[in-house]
Amino acid sequence: MSDIVDPKTIGSRLHMASRRDFIKGVIAGGAAVSSAGYLFRASALLGQTAGGTGERLVTINVNGQQRRADVMKQETLAWTLRHKLGLTGTKLGCDRAECGSCTVLIDGVPRYSCSVLTHTVRDTKVLTIEGLASPDGTLHPVQQGVIDEQGFQCAFCMPGFIMSAVSFLKTNPNPARSELAQGLSGNLCRCQDYDKILTAMMRGAENMRRAIRA
Repeated sequence: MSDIVDPKTIGSRLHMASRRDFIKGVIAGGAAVSSAGYLFRASALLGQTAGGTGERLVTINVNGQQRRADVMKQETLAWTLRHKLGLTGTKLGCDRAECGSCTVLIDGVPRYSCSVLTHTVRDTKVLTIEGLASPDGTLHPVQQGVIDEQGFQCAFCMPGFIMSAVSFLKTNPNPARSELAQGLSGNLCRCQDYDKILTAMMRGAENMRRAIRA
């Protein structure tokens, strides 16, 4: 009698086994779909998608030099500068045109490079933080002002602030502190060190005026 198994027990075990197999199948299927999606995105970033992406090899004027790069149609200027041209001074913060860390000058106008397609700047002049210093290594007056006042804490946002200040001070070389604050309002500092930043930028403005008088 001990060898007789209750049919209800068998049914219960079969139900548990089939349920376990079903769950395993769902997990495996989900992993396969996720892997396929990742591989698809990776291939797109590597330019392995189908044709129709337009011209890929472009030449752009960056810091006074003609630079050629293999650029995808949807590629942003920030990505090209950092990952194709090695100009990592341009920082990627929010990547949605809000923080200003990626600010560069395009024909003298400050722009968020994370929201500018590289293909659109081929007939312009792009200036990044690396292009501010003189050929002999002398820092730009605004850069020197940052050093003089130790104006940043972590300094991740510093290149964007400097680029915005350089553009603003060309049109208003002798601003009031409040005017300069307004001119830099498109840049955010996660360290909330705005008072020191403004002091450094005001010193930079003073350095610029002194350089003009010299």
